[in-house]
Amino acid sequence: MSAAASTIESEVRTYSRSWPVVFVSGRGSRLHDDRGRAYLDFFTGASALNYGHNHPVLKRALLDYLEGDGVTHSLDMFTSARSAFLAELDARVLRPRHLDYRVQFPGPTGTNSVEAALKLARKVTGRQTVVAFTGAFHGMSLGALAVTGNAGKRAGAGVPLGATWRLPYDGFAGGDVCGLTLLRTMLDDSSSGMDLPAAVIVETVQGEGGVNPARFTWLADLADLCRSRGILLIVDDIQMGCGRTGPFFSFEGAGVVPDIVCLSKSISGYGLPMALTLFRSELDVWQPGEHNGTFRGHNPAFVTGRAALEEFWADDMLEKQTRVRELLMREHLGALAREHAPHVVDVRGRGLVWGVGFADPRLARAVADEAFARGLLVETAGSRDEVVKLLPALTTTDDELAEGLDVLRAAMLAAVRA
Repeated sequence: MSAAASTIESEVRTYSRSWPVVFVSGRGSRLHDDRGRAYLDFFTGASALNYGHNHPVLKRALLDYLEGDGVTHSLDMFTSARSAFLAELDARVLRPRHLDYRVQFPGPTGTNSVEAALKLARKVTGRQTVVAFTGAFHGMSLGALAVTGNAGKRAGAGVPLGATWRLPYDGFAGGDVCGLTLLRTMLDDSSSGMDLPAAVIVETVQGEGGVNPARFTWLADLADLCRSRGILLIVDDIQMGCGRTGPFFSFEGAGVVPDIVCLSKSISGYGLPMALTLFRSELDVWQPGEHNGTFRGHNPAFVTGRAALEEFWADDMLEKQTRVRELLMREHLGALAREHAPHVVDVRGRGLVWGVGFADPRLARAVADEAFARGLLVETAGSRDEVVKLLPALTTTDDELAEGLDVLRAAMLAAVRA
C-alpha cells in the first residue's frame, strides 16, 4: 500500500485489513498482487464476480463498446446498450421462467434495490410494517438497515430503525422456534399487537448471516402464508442470485414466485455496479420520476450484463455444473468437519456458497488468516464471525476447486494446532 493511501483513507475499510496486499490484476479465479504472488479467490467480490475476474468474452464486449464511443452515462434515457440488456434478460431469464416482471433500475447497488422494493411494497399496500428475519442482511442505507439483523451494522445508523417486525429464520435456535407458526398465530390474534404487514423480505440463503439455507418447504410455506394474507413477498437475491445456488434465481427450487425480487452483484457479470428491482407488472404503480437516481443507466454494466446472460444462460449447462459441484463441496467439507470435530460444529450451503461453522469465532478468523498466508482468499460471516465462508466463482475449474479445498484443509490444521 502506498504511503498516501495508508494515511488518507478512512478507518471504515474492512477487506484490506484481512488481506493487506495491493492487488494489481485478476483473471478467472486468480488475483495477483504487486509482488507477483497469485491468490486463488474463493471470495469473488462477495459474489459480485460469479463468472470470475475479467472473463474474456465479457471483457471483449466491454472494450468493443468503449472503443466505439458507446454512451457511458444516460440516467434512464433509452440507449442501445440498455435495450439490448433488457431484451436479453427477457429472453434468457424472464420468459423461460414465465415471470411477468417489470424491471426497475433503482441505482447501482444492492441496497438501492432493497430500498426501492420496500418503498414500492408500502406504496402498493398502503401499509408500513415489513417482516424481516433474524440473521438477515439487506444493505447499509436506512431502510435496508431496518430489516437487517446484525446489531453492529444497525448501530451505525445513528437514528431509530423502525417499522419492522423481526421473526426467527428457518433453523433459528436449533429449529426450536418456528417463525412462520409465530407469524401465522400473531396475524390470527387481534390482540397480538401485529398489524398486517406490507411485505415480508427474505434471503433464501443468508450469506452475511453465516450461510444459512432455508429449507425449500419453509420457503414455500412462507410464500403461501403471504399469498393468503395479501402480504407482498420480497426475495433479496442480491448475493444468491445469478446462479450462485444453481438456477438463475435462488428461489426456483422452492417453486416460489416472489412479488418482488432484488438483484445486484453479479447481474452485470463483470463486477460493474448495477442493480435491478423486479416486480409483478400489476405492482407497477410508480409515477414517472417518483423513485430516481443519477446512476440508474450504467451502460458499461448493461453491455457486460447482456454478454453474461448470452454466454452463461443460453442453456442449463452452468446450472448443472454448479449442482454437481454442490455435491463435491458437501462431501469434501463434510470430511473436513469430521476431521476437526469438535472445533467444527457445522457445514452448510447450497450450490457454490458454503459455510464452515466453528465453535470458537477466533478459530474461524485464524483459518481465514492461515488460508490467506497460503494464497487462498476466504472470509468470515455469521453473528459472531464464526463461519468461514466460501464463494468460489461459478467458472472455477475442478482443479481449482480441489486446490482451494486442499489449502483450506492445511489452513484448518495449522489453526487448530496453533
